[in-house]
Amino acid sequence: MSKPHIVWLRRDLRLADQAAFHAAAALGPVIPVYVLDDETPRHRRMGAASRWWLHHSLEALAKELEAQGSRLILRRGKAADVLAALTQETGAGAIHALRHVEPWWRMAEKELAKAVDLRLYDGLYLLPPGSLRTGGGTPYKIFTPFKNALMDAIGDVDVLPAPKLSAPESWPVSDKLSDWALLPTKPDWAGGFHEAWTPGSAAALARMEAFKAILGPYRQDREMPSIDGTSRLSPHLHFGEVSPRQLWHAIAGMEGQGPGFFKAELIWRDYAANLVQQFPDYGARSYRDGYDDGLWRNPDTDDSAAADLAAWQQGRTGYPIVDAGMRQLWHTGWMHNRVRMIAASFLVKHLLIDWRQGEAWFWDTLVDADYPSNATNWQWVSGTGVDSNMFVRIMAPLSQSEKFDAGAYIRQWVPELAKLSDPYVHDPESFHCRPRDYPAPVIGHREGRERALAAYKAMKG
Repeated sequence: MSKPHIVWLRRDLRLADQAAFHAAAALGPVIPVYVLDDETPRHRRMGAASRWWLHHSLEALAKELEAQGSRLILRRGKAADVLAALTQETGAGAIHALRHVEPWWRMAEKELAKAVDLRLYDGLYLLPPGSLRTGGGTPYKIFTPFKNALMDAIGDVDVLPAPKLSAPESWPVSDKLSDWALLPTKPDWAGGFHEAWTPGSAAALARMEAFKAILGPYRQDREMPSIDGTSRLSPHLHFGEVSPRQLWHAIAGMEGQGPGFFKAELIWRDYAANLVQQFPDYGARSYRDGYDDGLWRNPDTDDSAAADLAAWQQGRTGYPIVDAGMRQLWHTGWMHNRVRMIAASFLVKHLLIDWRQGEAWFWDTLVDADYPSNATNWQWVSGTGVDSNMFVRIMAPLSQSEKFDAGAYIRQWVPELAKLSDPYVHDPESFHCRPRDYPAPVIGHREGRERALAAYKAMKG
Protein backbone atom coordinates (compact mmCIF):
# COMPACT_ATOMS: atom_id res chain seq x y z
CA MET A 1 0.00 0.00 0.00
CA SER A 2 1.22 3.53 -0.83
CA LYS A 3 1.98 6.06 1.86
CA PRO A 4 -1.04 7.73 3.45
CA HIS A 5 -1.66 11.44 2.90
CA ILE A 6 -2.95 13.76 5.60
CA VAL A 7 -5.70 16.31 4.95
CA TRP A 8 -5.43 19.16 7.46
CA LEU A 9 -8.88 20.61 8.09
CA ARG A 10 -9.70 24.03 9.49
CA ARG A 11 -12.48 26.18 8.00
CA ASP A 12 -13.16 23.70 5.20
CA LEU A 13 -15.28 20.97 6.79
CA ARG A 14 -16.70 19.32 3.66
CA LEU A 15 -15.88 16.65 1.11
CA ALA A 16 -17.36 18.17 -2.07
CA ASP A 17 -15.48 20.97 -3.84
CA GLN A 18 -12.56 20.48 -1.48
CA ALA A 19 -9.30 20.47 -3.45
CA ALA A 20 -7.16 19.13 -0.57
CA PHE A 21 -9.31 16.00 -0.27
CA HIS A 22 -9.23 15.49 -4.04
CA ALA A 23 -5.46 15.83 -4.30
CA ALA A 24 -4.81 13.51 -1.35
CA ALA A 25 -7.31 10.89 -2.55
CA ALA A 26 -5.59 10.73 -5.94
CA LEU A 27 -2.28 9.83 -4.30
CA GLY A 28 -3.24 7.14 -1.78
CA PRO A 29 -5.00 6.48 1.53
CA VAL A 30 -6.29 9.59 3.26
CA ILE A 31 -6.09 10.54 6.94
CA PRO A 32 -8.43 13.51 7.62
CA VAL A 33 -7.23 15.50 10.64
CA TYR A 34 -8.65 18.40 12.61
CA VAL A 35 -6.36 20.03 15.17
CA LEU A 36 -7.96 22.16 17.88
CA ASP A 37 -5.29 24.82 18.12
CA ASP A 38 -5.81 27.56 20.70
CA GLU A 39 -2.08 28.33 20.89
CA THR A 40 -1.37 29.66 17.41
CA PRO A 41 -4.32 32.13 17.28
CA ARG A 42 -3.73 33.20 20.91
CA HIS A 43 -6.34 35.93 21.61
CA ARG A 44 -7.99 35.00 18.30
CA ARG A 45 -8.94 31.54 19.48
CA MET A 46 -12.48 30.66 18.49
CA GLY A 47 -15.21 32.30 20.54
CA ALA A 48 -17.80 30.39 22.53
CA ALA A 49 -20.52 30.48 19.85
CA SER A 50 -18.10 29.28 17.15
CA ARG A 51 -16.96 26.43 19.38
CA TRP A 52 -20.58 25.28 19.69
CA TRP A 53 -20.86 25.21 15.90
CA LEU A 54 -17.48 23.51 15.52
CA HIS A 55 -18.53 20.63 17.78
CA HIS A 56 -21.61 19.85 15.73
CA SER A 57 -19.88 20.42 12.40
CA LEU A 58 -17.07 18.00 13.28
CA GLU A 59 -19.69 15.51 14.44
CA ALA A 60 -21.48 15.77 11.09
CA LEU A 61 -18.26 15.46 9.07
CA ALA A 62 -17.18 12.41 11.08
CA LYS A 63 -20.43 10.67 10.12
CA GLU A 64 -19.90 11.51 6.44
CA LEU A 65 -16.40 10.07 6.58
CA GLU A 66 -17.54 6.94 8.40
CA ALA A 67 -20.09 6.33 5.63
CA GLN A 68 -17.12 6.11 3.26
CA GLY A 69 -15.16 3.79 5.52
CA SER A 70 -12.93 6.66 6.63
CA ARG A 71 -12.43 8.47 9.95
CA LEU A 72 -11.87 11.94 11.32
CA ILE A 73 -8.77 12.11 13.51
CA LEU A 74 -8.89 14.73 16.24
CA ARG A 75 -5.80 16.14 17.91
CA ARG A 76 -5.21 19.13 20.15
CA GLY A 77 -2.24 21.50 20.44
CA LYS A 78 -0.13 23.80 18.32
CA ALA A 79 -1.07 22.78 14.78
CA ALA A 80 2.39 22.94 13.22
CA ASP A 81 3.91 20.76 15.96
CA VAL A 82 1.01 18.31 16.11
CA LEU A 83 0.93 17.79 12.35
CA ALA A 84 4.70 17.43 12.03
CA ALA A 85 4.62 14.73 14.74
CA LEU A 86 1.63 13.02 13.12
CA THR A 87 3.46 12.91 9.78
CA GLN A 88 6.30 11.01 11.41
CA GLU A 89 3.92 8.78 13.33
CA THR A 90 1.96 7.72 10.22
CA GLY A 91 4.71 7.89 7.61
CA ALA A 92 2.52 10.22 5.58
CA GLY A 93 3.79 11.28 2.20
CA ALA A 94 2.49 14.84 2.49
CA ILE A 95 -0.02 17.10 4.19
CA HIS A 96 -2.71 18.68 2.02
CA ALA A 97 -4.71 21.74 3.11
CA LEU A 98 -6.68 24.69 1.83
CA ARG A 99 -4.87 28.00 2.01
CA HIS A 100 -6.16 30.42 4.71
CA VAL A 101 -5.76 34.22 4.94
CA GLU A 102 -5.94 34.70 8.70
CA PRO A 103 -2.51 35.89 9.86
CA TRP A 104 -2.16 33.15 12.49
CA TRP A 105 -2.90 30.42 9.95
CA ARG A 106 -0.49 31.92 7.44
CA MET A 107 2.16 31.79 10.16
CA ALA A 108 1.30 28.17 10.95
CA GLU A 109 1.49 27.22 7.27
CA LYS A 110 4.95 28.74 6.95
CA GLU A 111 6.17 26.98 10.08
CA LEU A 112 4.73 23.60 9.06
CA ALA A 113 6.17 23.86 5.53
CA LYS A 114 9.66 23.93 7.07
CA ALA A 115 9.10 20.51 8.66
CA VAL A 116 6.98 18.53 6.16
CA ASP A 117 5.84 18.45 2.55
CA LEU A 118 2.88 20.84 2.84
CA ARG A 119 0.75 21.25 -0.27
CA LEU A 120 -1.70 24.16 -0.23
CA TYR A 121 -4.72 24.66 -2.47
CA ASP A 122 -7.33 27.36 -2.93
CA GLY A 123 -10.99 26.83 -2.14
CA LEU A 124 -12.22 29.14 0.61
CA TYR A 125 -13.12 31.96 -1.77
CA LEU A 126 -14.42 32.52 -5.28
CA LEU A 127 -10.89 33.37 -6.47
CA PRO A 128 -7.55 33.11 -4.65
CA PRO A 129 -6.99 36.15 -2.39
CA GLY A 130 -4.42 38.44 -3.94
CA SER A 131 -4.92 37.08 -7.45
CA LEU A 132 -6.78 40.15 -8.74
CA ARG A 133 -4.58 43.13 -9.51
CA THR A 134 -5.11 46.67 -10.70
CA GLY A 135 -3.65 47.94 -13.97
CA GLY A 136 -0.65 49.08 -11.93
CA GLY A 137 -0.08 45.57 -10.59
CA THR A 138 -1.16 46.30 -7.02
CA PRO A 139 -3.95 44.62 -5.02
CA TYR A 140 -7.34 46.32 -5.03
CA LYS A 141 -8.34 48.48 -2.08
CA ILE A 142 -11.74 49.77 -3.27
CA PHE A 143 -14.68 47.39 -3.52
CA THR A 144 -16.38 48.43 -6.78
CA PRO A 145 -13.34 48.00 -9.05
CA PHE A 146 -12.54 44.77 -7.19
CA LYS A 147 -16.05 43.52 -7.86
CA ASN A 148 -15.84 44.42 -11.54
CA ALA A 149 -12.47 42.70 -11.90
CA LEU A 150 -13.77 39.54 -10.24
CA MET A 151 -16.86 39.45 -12.45
CA ASP A 152 -14.59 39.72 -15.50
CA ALA A 153 -12.22 37.01 -14.25
CA ILE A 154 -14.44 34.33 -12.77
CA GLY A 155 -15.99 32.84 -15.91
CA ASP A 156 -17.99 29.62 -15.67
CA VAL A 157 -17.68 28.00 -12.26
CA ASP A 158 -17.32 24.24 -11.96
CA VAL A 159 -17.27 22.42 -8.64
CA LEU A 160 -15.60 19.19 -7.62
CA PRO A 161 -17.69 16.20 -6.50
CA ALA A 162 -16.90 14.46 -3.23
CA PRO A 163 -13.94 12.11 -3.81
CA LYS A 164 -13.83 8.45 -2.87
CA LEU A 165 -11.44 7.94 0.03
CA SER A 166 -9.38 4.89 0.84
CA ALA A 167 -8.30 4.06 4.38
CA PRO A 168 -4.74 3.59 5.64
CA GLU A 169 -3.56 0.21 6.92
CA SER A 170 -3.83 1.52 10.47
CA TRP A 171 -5.38 4.61 11.97
CA PRO A 172 -3.61 6.95 14.40
CA VAL A 173 -5.19 7.49 17.81
CA SER A 174 -7.82 10.22 17.94
CA ASP A 175 -9.07 12.44 20.76
CA LYS A 176 -12.71 12.13 21.75
CA LEU A 177 -14.73 15.13 20.62
CA SER A 178 -16.58 15.26 23.94
CA ASP A 179 -13.26 15.63 25.79
CA TRP A 180 -12.71 18.99 24.08
CA ALA A 181 -15.64 20.50 26.03
CA LEU A 182 -16.66 22.76 23.16
CA LEU A 183 -20.28 22.85 24.31
CA PRO A 184 -21.53 25.05 27.17
CA THR A 185 -22.72 23.19 30.26
CA LYS A 186 -22.83 25.41 33.37
CA PRO A 187 -24.91 27.17 32.27
CA ASP A 188 -26.00 25.76 28.90
CA TRP A 189 -26.79 29.00 27.09
CA ALA A 190 -27.09 27.35 23.66
CA GLY A 191 -30.71 26.22 23.75
CA GLY A 192 -31.68 28.79 21.13
CA PHE A 193 -28.79 27.66 18.92
CA HIS A 194 -30.30 24.19 18.60
CA GLU A 195 -33.62 25.70 17.57
CA ALA A 196 -32.04 27.96 14.96
CA TRP A 197 -29.28 25.86 13.37
CA THR A 198 -28.25 22.48 12.02
CA PRO A 199 -24.49 22.50 11.32
CA GLY A 200 -22.90 20.24 8.69
CA SER A 201 -22.52 20.13 4.91
CA ALA A 202 -25.81 18.27 4.35
CA ALA A 203 -27.69 21.00 6.20
CA ALA A 204 -25.73 23.65 4.31
CA LEU A 205 -26.75 22.20 0.94
CA ALA A 206 -30.37 21.89 2.12
CA ARG A 207 -30.32 25.53 3.19
CA MET A 208 -28.86 26.49 -0.18
CA GLU A 209 -31.77 24.83 -1.98
CA ALA A 210 -34.31 26.47 0.35
CA PHE A 211 -32.70 29.86 -0.24
CA LYS A 212 -32.94 29.51 -4.02
CA ALA A 213 -36.72 29.37 -3.62
CA ILE A 214 -36.79 32.86 -2.02
CA LEU A 215 -33.92 34.40 -3.99
CA GLY A 216 -36.06 36.39 -6.44
CA PRO A 217 -36.98 39.28 -4.09
CA TYR A 218 -33.77 38.90 -2.07
CA ARG A 219 -32.51 42.44 -2.66
CA GLN A 220 -35.56 43.88 -0.92
CA ASP A 221 -36.41 41.09 1.53
CA ARG A 222 -32.92 40.87 3.00
CA GLU A 223 -33.40 44.34 4.49
CA MET A 224 -36.53 43.39 6.43
CA PRO A 225 -35.77 41.87 9.85
CA SER A 226 -39.33 40.65 10.39
CA ILE A 227 -39.32 38.21 7.45
CA ASP A 228 -37.18 35.21 6.52
CA GLY A 229 -35.52 36.92 3.58
CA THR A 230 -31.81 36.26 4.13
CA SER A 231 -29.72 33.27 3.11
CA ARG A 232 -28.66 32.27 6.66
CA LEU A 233 -25.69 30.59 4.98
CA SER A 234 -22.97 32.66 6.66
CA PRO A 235 -21.97 30.12 9.37
CA HIS A 236 -22.01 27.30 6.83
CA LEU A 237 -19.71 29.37 4.60
CA HIS A 238 -17.41 30.33 7.47
CA PHE A 239 -16.84 26.72 8.50
CA GLY A 240 -16.52 25.62 4.89
CA GLU A 241 -19.47 23.24 4.97
CA VAL A 242 -20.35 24.71 1.60
CA SER A 243 -17.99 26.63 -0.68
CA PRO A 244 -18.75 30.02 -2.23
CA ARG A 245 -18.15 28.46 -5.64
CA GLN A 246 -20.83 25.87 -4.91
CA LEU A 247 -23.25 28.70 -4.17
CA TRP A 248 -22.20 30.64 -7.27
CA HIS A 249 -22.64 27.50 -9.38
CA ALA A 250 -26.05 26.77 -7.82
CA ILE A 251 -27.53 30.12 -8.87
CA ALA A 252 -25.85 30.28 -12.29
CA GLY A 253 -28.46 31.05 -14.90
CA MET A 254 -30.93 32.56 -12.41
CA GLU A 255 -31.92 36.05 -13.52
CA GLY A 256 -33.10 39.13 -11.67
CA GLN A 257 -31.82 41.48 -9.00
CA GLY A 258 -31.88 38.86 -6.24
CA PRO A 259 -29.25 36.50 -7.67
CA GLY A 260 -27.10 39.43 -8.79
CA PHE A 261 -27.20 41.02 -5.37
CA PHE A 262 -26.33 37.75 -3.65
CA LYS A 263 -23.35 37.35 -5.96
CA ALA A 264 -22.22 40.83 -4.95
CA GLU A 265 -22.32 39.74 -1.31
CA LEU A 266 -20.19 36.69 -2.07
CA ILE A 267 -17.77 39.06 -3.81
CA TRP A 268 -17.73 41.29 -0.70
CA ARG A 269 -16.58 38.23 1.24
CA ASP A 270 -13.71 37.82 -1.24
CA TYR A 271 -12.98 41.53 -0.95
CA ALA A 272 -12.66 41.22 2.84
CA ALA A 273 -10.15 38.38 2.41
CA ASN A 274 -8.27 40.52 -0.11
CA LEU A 275 -7.95 43.29 2.50
CA VAL A 276 -6.70 40.95 5.22
CA GLN A 277 -4.19 39.52 2.75
CA GLN A 278 -2.79 43.06 2.42
CA PHE A 279 -3.32 44.20 6.03
CA PRO A 280 -3.07 41.19 8.37
CA ASP A 281 -3.87 43.27 11.47
CA TYR A 282 -7.06 44.71 9.95
CA GLY A 283 -9.10 43.27 12.82
CA ALA A 284 -6.98 45.04 15.43
CA ARG A 285 -6.01 48.40 13.96
CA SER A 286 -7.94 51.15 12.19
CA TYR A 287 -6.72 51.71 8.65
CA ARG A 288 -7.24 55.47 8.82
CA ASP A 289 -4.99 57.52 11.10
CA GLY A 290 -6.23 59.33 14.19
CA TYR A 291 -9.20 57.19 15.18
CA ASP A 292 -7.34 54.89 17.54
CA ASP A 293 -5.82 57.76 19.53
CA GLY A 294 -8.44 60.32 20.49
CA LEU A 295 -11.97 59.58 19.30
CA TRP A 296 -13.38 56.82 21.48
CA ARG A 297 -14.60 56.69 25.08
CA ASN A 298 -12.64 53.98 26.89
CA PRO A 299 -14.69 51.48 28.96
CA ASP A 300 -11.51 50.48 30.82
CA THR A 301 -11.11 53.95 32.33
CA ASP A 302 -14.57 55.49 32.00
CA ASP A 303 -17.33 53.99 34.16
CA SER A 304 -20.03 55.63 32.06
CA ALA A 305 -18.61 54.12 28.87
CA ALA A 306 -18.34 50.71 30.58
CA ALA A 307 -22.01 50.91 31.59
CA ASP A 308 -23.00 51.85 28.02
CA LEU A 309 -20.99 48.97 26.57
CA ALA A 310 -22.68 46.53 28.96
CA ALA A 311 -26.11 47.92 28.06
CA TRP A 312 -25.33 47.41 24.37
CA GLN A 313 -24.06 43.86 24.92
CA GLN A 314 -27.13 42.94 26.98
CA GLY A 315 -29.69 44.56 24.69
CA ARG A 316 -30.68 47.18 27.29
CA THR A 317 -29.96 50.45 25.44
CA GLY A 318 -33.56 51.67 25.29
CA TYR A 319 -33.44 51.59 21.47
CA PRO A 320 -35.79 48.73 20.53
CA ILE A 321 -34.22 47.80 17.17
CA VAL A 322 -30.72 47.71 18.72
CA ASP A 323 -31.88 45.70 21.73
CA ALA A 324 -33.79 43.23 19.54
CA GLY A 325 -30.67 42.57 17.50
CA MET A 326 -28.39 42.12 20.50
CA ARG A 327 -30.85 39.73 22.14
CA GLN A 328 -31.26 37.75 18.91
CA LEU A 329 -27.46 37.50 18.81
CA TRP A 330 -27.27 36.17 22.37
CA HIS A 331 -30.11 33.69 21.85
CA THR A 332 -29.16 32.31 18.42
CA GLY A 333 -25.54 33.29 17.75
CA TRP A 334 -26.62 35.33 14.73
CA MET A 335 -28.10 38.73 13.93
CA HIS A 336 -29.98 40.00 10.91
CA ASN A 337 -27.65 41.88 8.54
CA ARG A 338 -29.52 45.21 8.51
CA VAL A 339 -29.74 45.13 12.30
CA ARG A 340 -26.02 44.36 12.56
CA MET A 341 -25.29 47.62 10.78
CA ILE A 342 -27.70 49.56 12.99
CA ALA A 343 -26.33 48.03 16.21
CA ALA A 344 -22.71 48.52 15.15
CA SER A 345 -23.28 52.12 14.13
CA PHE A 346 -25.04 52.79 17.43
CA LEU A 347 -22.05 51.51 19.42
CA VAL A 348 -19.36 53.46 17.58
CA LYS A 349 -21.28 56.69 16.96
CA HIS A 350 -24.09 57.16 19.49
CA LEU A 351 -22.03 55.61 22.29
CA LEU A 352 -18.60 56.64 20.93
CA ILE A 353 -17.09 53.27 21.84
CA ASP A 354 -14.19 51.82 19.86
CA TRP A 355 -15.29 49.51 17.04
CA ARG A 356 -12.81 46.91 18.31
CA GLN A 357 -14.91 46.48 21.46
CA GLY A 358 -17.86 45.55 19.24
CA GLU A 359 -15.75 43.35 17.00
CA ALA A 360 -14.50 41.42 20.02
CA TRP A 361 -18.07 40.89 21.28
CA PHE A 362 -19.18 39.66 17.87
CA TRP A 363 -16.12 37.39 17.72
CA ASP A 364 -17.25 35.62 20.88
CA THR A 365 -21.00 35.54 20.25
CA LEU A 366 -21.46 34.97 16.50
CA VAL A 367 -21.59 31.47 15.06
CA ASP A 368 -20.40 33.04 11.78
CA ALA A 369 -17.54 35.02 13.38
CA ASP A 370 -15.15 35.41 10.46
CA TYR A 371 -11.94 37.41 10.81
CA PRO A 372 -11.87 39.08 7.36
CA SER A 373 -15.61 39.76 7.19
CA ASN A 374 -15.98 40.86 10.82
CA ALA A 375 -13.04 43.27 10.59
CA THR A 376 -14.06 44.67 7.22
CA ASN A 377 -17.68 45.23 8.22
CA TRP A 378 -16.81 46.93 11.51
CA GLN A 379 -14.26 49.19 9.83
CA TRP A 380 -16.81 50.05 7.14
CA VAL A 381 -19.45 51.08 9.70
CA SER A 382 -17.01 53.05 11.85
CA GLY A 383 -15.52 54.99 8.95
CA THR A 384 -12.01 53.77 9.76
CA GLY A 385 -11.54 51.30 6.92
CA VAL A 386 -9.90 51.27 3.51
CA ASP A 387 -13.21 51.67 1.68
CA SER A 388 -15.77 52.65 4.30
CA ASN A 389 -18.81 54.69 5.20
CA MET A 390 -17.98 58.22 6.41
CA PHE A 391 -18.00 58.56 10.20
CA VAL A 392 -20.22 61.63 9.91
CA ARG A 393 -22.95 59.57 8.25
CA ILE A 394 -24.78 58.49 11.38
CA MET A 395 -27.65 56.01 11.20
CA ALA A 396 -30.87 57.00 12.96
CA PRO A 397 -31.88 53.70 14.60
CA LEU A 398 -35.45 54.76 15.40
CA SER A 399 -36.30 55.79 11.84
CA GLN A 400 -34.38 52.82 10.42
CA SER A 401 -36.55 50.54 12.53
CA GLU A 402 -39.75 51.98 11.06
CA LYS A 403 -38.34 52.19 7.52
CA PHE A 404 -37.51 48.48 7.47
CA ASP A 405 -40.75 47.43 9.18
CA ALA A 406 -39.04 45.86 12.19
CA GLY A 407 -42.07 45.89 14.48
CA ALA A 408 -42.70 42.13 14.52
CA TYR A 409 -38.96 41.53 14.92
CA ILE A 410 -38.85 43.80 17.99
CA ARG A 411 -41.93 42.18 19.51
CA GLN A 412 -40.32 38.75 19.07
CA TRP A 413 -36.98 39.58 20.71
CA VAL A 414 -37.96 42.27 23.24
CA PRO A 415 -40.88 40.73 25.15
CA GLU A 416 -41.27 43.87 27.29
CA LEU A 417 -42.56 45.56 24.11
CA ALA A 418 -44.64 42.65 22.81
CA LYS A 419 -47.94 44.44 23.45
CA LEU A 420 -46.99 47.61 21.58
CA SER A 421 -48.24 48.01 18.03
CA ASP A 422 -46.69 50.07 15.25
CA PRO A 423 -45.56 52.81 15.28
CA TYR A 424 -45.21 52.89 19.07
CA VAL A 425 -42.96 49.84 19.30
CA HIS A 426 -40.20 51.58 17.34
CA ASP A 427 -39.87 54.49 19.78
CA PRO A 428 -41.88 53.97 22.97
CA GLU A 429 -40.02 56.77 24.78
CA SER A 430 -41.15 59.49 22.38
CA PHE A 431 -44.72 58.14 22.37
CA HIS A 432 -44.74 58.11 26.19
CA CYS A 433 -45.68 54.43 26.29
CA ARG A 434 -42.43 52.83 27.49
CA PRO A 435 -43.20 49.92 29.86
CA ARG A 436 -41.67 50.18 33.31
CA ASP A 437 -39.58 47.05 32.80
CA TYR A 438 -37.95 48.42 29.62
CA PRO A 439 -35.00 50.82 30.07
CA ALA A 440 -34.97 54.45 29.03
CA PRO A 441 -32.58 55.30 26.17
CA VAL A 442 -28.97 55.46 27.34
CA ILE A 443 -28.64 58.63 25.26
CA GLY A 444 -31.00 60.63 23.06
CA HIS A 445 -30.55 60.35 19.31
CA ARG A 446 -29.86 64.05 18.79
CA GLU A 447 -27.54 64.19 21.80
CA GLY A 448 -25.62 61.11 20.63
CA ARG A 449 -25.33 62.43 17.10
CA GLU A 450 -24.07 65.85 18.20
CA ARG A 451 -21.58 64.30 20.63
CA ALA A 452 -20.20 62.05 17.87
CA LEU A 453 -19.83 64.92 15.41
CA ALA A 454 -18.14 67.09 18.03
CA ALA A 455 -15.69 64.31 18.90
CA TYR A 456 -14.93 63.75 15.22
CA LYS A 457 -14.33 67.49 14.69
CA ALA A 458 -12.00 67.58 17.69
CA MET A 459 -10.10 64.55 16.41
CA LYS A 460 -9.59 66.26 13.07
CA GLY A 461 -8.11 69.22 14.95
